[in-house]
Amino acid sequence: MAGEAQSDCLFCKIVAGEVPATVVRETETTVAFRDINPQAPTHVLVIPKAHYRDAASLAAAEPTIAADVLREAGEVAAQEAADSYRIVFNIGSGAGQTVWHAHAHVLGGRGLQWPPG
Repeated sequence: MAGEAQSDCLFCKIVAGEVPATVVRETETTVAFRDINPQAPTHVLVIPKAHYRDAASLAAAEPTIAADVLREAGEVAAQEAADSYRIVFNIGSGAGQTVWHAHAHVLGGRGLQWPPG
């Protein structure tokens, strides 16, 4: 069920403290941690603590928490001194989503080209 922790979800396990992560920020509703396969000098994931399959599901069910994720992504960029950065939400396997828990990638610290990938 949406919002409830899923026993087979890697990010739910990080929220629960069952899987270690390098946490850089935490709020009542979000956790931000370093990506284990960074694609830029700054590559931090910001996730809601509640489980939602993807960013679209999160935004539809909990727009306030979706806004928290986006706000925290900006805070992470400021904390990491990333003057220019990108916030990416991958939705679906065709877009590169590999963990089925809503999350934002905060990428910075190098030039980012357009169009992406």
